[in-house]
Amino acid sequence: MANCDHLFSKYNDEIRIGSKKNGRMMDSKNALRKRIRKWFKDNHPEYEPKFFIQGSYKMKTGIRTKDDICDLDDGIYFFRKPDVTGTTLQGWIWDAVNGYTDTDPEHRKKCIRSIFAGDYEIDHPVYYKIDGVPYRIAVKDAEFENSDPKEMVDWFNKKKDKEGRLIAQVMNFKGWCDHKRNKMPSGLAMTILASNAKSKIVLNERADITLRDILKEIKKALENKFECIVPAVPGDDLFASYDQTRKKNFMDALSDFILDADKALQEDNELAASKLWRKHLGDRFPLGEDKQQNQSQSRVNSAIITGAATSNPWGK
Repeated sequence: MANCDHLFSKYNDEIRIGSKKNGRMMDSKNALRKRIRKWFKDNHPEYEPKFFIQGSYKMKTGIRTKDDICDLDDGIYFFRKPDVTGTTLQGWIWDAVNGYTDTDPEHRKKCIRSIFAGDYEIDHPVYYKIDGVPYRIAVKDAEFENSDPKEMVDWFNKKKDKEGRLIAQVMNFKGWCDHKRNKMPSGLAMTILASNAKSKIVLNERADITLRDILKEIKKALENKFECIVPAVPGDDLFASYDQTRKKNFMDALSDFILDADKALQEDNELAASKLWRKHLGDRFPLGEDKQQNQSQSRVNSAIITGAATSNPWGK
């Protein structure tokens, strides 16, 4: 049975945000923060913006999409109760960042998005916080809503292991959804599903086996109840808006991936196994060598795959 663990390591390196792109994104983040601080100082000095990087960048699960795009969520916080609507508050951020990029920023439902074409995007969700009240996010054309992204990051930090296996698997799942697209779940949804599944299995040292095991646990949980509850305020269900077509699309994709994952783990030829993984992760997953696993190693691997070998306890 071919061991593709090293190919998953290469795949993670391939989809990870590189140092040069990350450096450009940090420079842009800092420049936008500077513009926003100045804009409020000049126009609304009673509002003093504070910032907190959140989301996948904070959890270290960010990836480059197959279009070579990545993103950064840089939350803006005001520690006072706004005397304007959330839409107006968002509009002020739009005014502050407008002109920094070649294209106009987008005023989206829950953030202002600055687009650095062909490279990355920086989102600015806007919050306020006062004593005794949860963090509240500005929503376009609607009331402020309870939302605490830091609570989500804290939850994930408690779930992850020191070896970084959960982070690597979340990146794999995000790469899978990016490759498939067709209304696959968001990165946040896959982070929650994978983290919940990880809590119910014993993590294997091999990434290919752990991926297969998490896939099966996710499918089992969703067959029991098709939901994805955010483990932070406001605790909403990310699948609540899924219609039957979208639900079936995801469940079919899960089943197909599990089927090929089982085949890949039973495959003796590394090249053949890598092609099965590539069907679901795309061309950025590297091809293995056209070689057979030796018989003694194959017997060991077979024991590991079927769970006969001792697993490591850190997933408990």
